[in-house]
Amino acid sequence: MVSLAIPVGRIDTRASIEPLIAVSGPDMTRVNALILAMAGSNVELIPEIAEHLISSGGKRLRPMLTIASALAHGYTGDAHVKLAASVEFMHTATLLHDDVVDESDLRRGKKTARTIWGNQASVLVGDFLLGQAFKMMVEVGSLTALHILSSASAVIAEGEVWQLSAAKHMTTSEADYMAVVDAKTAALFAAAAEVGPVVAGAGDAERMAMRNYGRSLGLAFQLVDDVLDYRGSAADLGKNTGDDFREGKITLPVILAYQAGNNEEKAFWREAMEHGRNDDEALARAKSLMHGHGALDATITRARSHGEAAYAAASTLPRTPSRDALLSVVEFCIDRVN
Repeated sequence: MVSLAIPVGRIDTRASIEPLIAVSGPDMTRVNALILAMAGSNVELIPEIAEHLISSGGKRLRPMLTIASALAHGYTGDAHVKLAASVEFMHTATLLHDDVVDESDLRRGKKTARTIWGNQASVLVGDFLLGQAFKMMVEVGSLTALHILSSASAVIAEGEVWQLSAAKHMTTSEADYMAVVDAKTAALFAAAAEVGPVVAGAGDAERMAMRNYGRSLGLAFQLVDDVLDYRGSAADLGKNTGDDFREGKITLPVILAYQAGNNEEKAFWREAMEHGRNDDEALARAKSLMHGHGALDATITRARSHGEAAYAAASTLPRTPSRDALLSVVEFCIDRVN
């Protein structure tokens, strides 16, 4: 088991998402109802595609972070429900757009929307969901929350373009890659956690702690996903394992294995990632090289470091079930690689 440097006895549950589900459950019932309502449209294709992805088994981790972070700061109103639904719509729109850009065929064990309805419909429905997300943000009436989430939306788009420009280039450095992850993945985690204390009227220190928590959790989450693409299963990852390799995605395990390799190994990586010579035999060799150079373990070590930062940030909260749930999610994130 990969464990964090967490003091024994701080959390009385095994690494699990269940505590987060428990504390956010009543409000998430309202979030889910709002999601379904806001995904409705007289244009039949919109709710059809939205329902396909919304009901595909995602954990709703990001909106649950919004709910739990608000509750951890003593919030008792309704604004966090609309903000949580906005966060989920932003995430869902990103998935629809990602699958088109990446030409992915499987998402959470199901056919992607693009393989069923086509790329154009997927992109346009993603745009519709973003519009609905911003509508709910405005209805909350908090300019600060609107600024946080709208800024995250712009950063995510920048990350997508940055990733596209860096795709299939073995010159991508670890620093460049982590900057993409920070924008493309961690930004929404950070925003989802930060808007909780905002609507609760908490101070700047509390906001920053939750922002740091979400950002560090998002970085850890993506690095674990990078490892699962080479070590996990389709059930763990929500898509086919090896997809990153077949799509020529330069992720951290690839970068670390490439940097540690000899000239012949570097030539293999360039052929595989830049020129598309990435069949099953090449995938097997990629895994072997990663294992030989410790690239996967090194990626897990970096994920654990970000997890420890997330844990430290949330530890500043008063001891409540919501705070303990936020802490337990950190271990859950890391333990997915076991």
